[in-house]
Amino acid sequence: VPYEESIGALVDMQREGKIQHIGVSNVNVDKLTRAMSMAVIVSVQNRYNLTDRGSEPVLNLCEDNVIPFLPWFPVGAGSLAADELLAELGLVYSATPAQVALAWLLHHSVMLLPIPGTSKVAHLEENVAAASIRLEPRDLKALDAIAPPS
Repeated sequence: VPYEESIGALVDMQREGKIQHIGVSNVNVDKLTRAMSMAVIVSVQNRYNLTDRGSEPVLNLCEDNVIPFLPWFPVGAGSLAADELLAELGLVYSATPAQVALAWLLHHSVMLLPIPGTSKVAHLEENVAAASIRLEPRDLKALDAIAPPS
């Protein structure tokens, strides 16, 4: 199905009152730009985390257009917990590596709204607590260097 046809179907449903807003997922800059030319896009949901920043250009476009970006896989399904720097910073901030990874996302862009999935209340509380971590500029710079944008 051509991309414009898919977005067009969403626009039709919005016009008919069946949906209120249109968000897109797994898009690159070209697809997001094409969608934006057809409709008001209220959110983007792409894979994005500290070590997987392939969607950085999309995030930049979202920032320029004030579109919330919901990164999926924000803590890499726990794989980031093995990162040495995250573990070290976790000790500094009395946090888990996952909390540091979430805190980095929240510092990296005001448009990033991570929604890490969990099935345990303890992990939910841990994830929410990450919002209170204030990373120092030197630590942000070190984390930024883990996987610089390509």
